[in-house]
Amino acid sequence: MGILFWAFVIGIALRKVASENTKELLIDFSDALTMVVVGIIQFAPIGIMSLVFTAVSQNGLSIFIEYGELILLLVACMAFTALIVYPLIVAIILRRNPYPLLYICLKESSITAFFTRSSAANIPVNMILCEKLGLDEDLYSISIPLGSTLNTGGAAITITIMTLAVCNTLGIAVDIPTTILLCIVSTFGAFGASGVVGGSLLLIPMACSLFGIPSDISLQAISVGFIIGVIQDSFETALNSSSDPLFTATVDYYERAKRGEPVNFLGEFAKKENDG
Repeated sequence: MGILFWAFVIGIALRKVASENTKELLIDFSDALTMVVVGIIQFAPIGIMSLVFTAVSQNGLSIFIEYGELILLLVACMAFTALIVYPLIVAIILRRNPYPLLYICLKESSITAFFTRSSAANIPVNMILCEKLGLDEDLYSISIPLGSTLNTGGAAITITIMTLAVCNTLGIAVDIPTTILLCIVSTFGAFGASGVVGGSLLLIPMACSLFGIPSDISLQAISVGFIIGVIQDSFETALNSSSDPLFTATVDYYERAKRGEPVNFLGEFAKKENDG
């Protein structure tokens, strides 16, 4: 959290005083770091294979049952958020049935996000979807790129569930107020999740530190996360990315209703689909 705070403050300061050369230098440095991370990720399958071999050799094939239960819990929480929590928020704001809009967003956005496992790579898909929905370009040209890094509900779920799993394994009792605090910390921590595959897993030690869990144990949770990451990260990205156009449309429709303008809801989308 300290790193995020100072990054925010320094970013504002640089925006005010940095020259064009400084901005280009920072962009080049960011691209170089991204290239290094992507290169390291290429070796992930070898590392995951080694982790699986070690886990099976020490615990037997029954370890896959425990991994399956963890995956099922993660996917269930993400599905509940996507199908119940988010539509409830939209329904409260718009006072309309949110599921037709949710269906379009899941169909057009979450499928590609599921397979690419990258919110950044899904930005063009979401931009096209917002255009089809007839949304204000001034709104979605900001909200979609910003949402790809800040709207990380799936990452917050992963950090919370994995931390609670570690606590359960160590026999640490977690009460309701502490769980709520953990959810809040995970949500803010997810804002800083790296935009690469498995980026949210690297924030598990931060959440584990709330319970005094040593870093060597929390790092084992990261290794488990990489083992189940093929399924977990796909659903996480699908949840993160598909909710960007969902909430962008919610804000746009709400503002139109406040101005007394007719809200066509999905009519514009159907029209452009037919034209296509």
